Amino acid sequence: GFQATNLGLAVEEINKMLAWSLNDEPLTEDDEITDPEERKNVKCTIFLGYTSNLISSGVREVIRFLVQNKFVSCIVSSAGGIEEDFIKCLAPTFLGDFALDGKNLRSRGLNRIGNLLVPNENYCKFEEWIYPILDQMLKEQIEDGTVWSPSSIIDRLGKEIDHPESVYYWAHKNNIPVFSPALTDGS
Repeated sequence: GFQATNLGLAVEEINKMLAWSLNDEPLTEDDEITDPEERKNVKCTIFLGYTSNLISSGVREVIRFLVQNKFVSCIVSSAGGIEEDFIKCLAPTFLGDFALDGKNLRSRGLNRIGNLLVPNENYCKFEEWIYPILDQMLKEQIEDGTVWSPSSIIDRLGKEIDHPESVYYWAHKNNIPVFSPALTDGS
C-alpha cells in the first residue's frame, strides 16, 4: 500500500544516513575537522518526525523499533503522537472497518481512528494515569524549582509508563530527546 511504500523509502533514507560519515565528504580548506579518524566518527543527526496517525494506525511498532535500537537521534511529534502511544500501553485498541458509522460507534462509546476502534474508557484510563504524575511534577516544580519543558515532561512520562511497547519508554531509556512544541494541544 501507499504507506508501506513510503515506509520502505524512509528505511532506505535512514540506512543512507546511518552509513554516512564526514569522511564521505571531500575535505575543504574551511573544514575544522581534518583528521580522517575523527571525520569517520562524525555521523548524521537523525530527526524522526511524525503526527498522531502514525502512532494510532499501525506504524507505532516500527517507530518504537527505531527508537529502541537507537536508529534515530531525536523525535519531533504532535501531542497526539505522544498521548496515543501511552493510551495504547494502558488499554487495547481494536480492529474495525473504515466503513463503520461514526455516529453509531460514538453512541456505543467507541471512537474510530481509520479502521481502528478505541473505547472511550481508554481515554479515561489515560487521564487516571497522567493526573497523579502531573500532580507530582507540580509538587517538584513548587518545592524543588524544577522547570518542565515539553521535552522534559515527555521524558518523565516515558519513565513513568515503564512499558516496553511504548516509543517514549525507549526514548527515555536511550536518552533520545523528544520535541513537541504544542504538547498542550493534546488531551
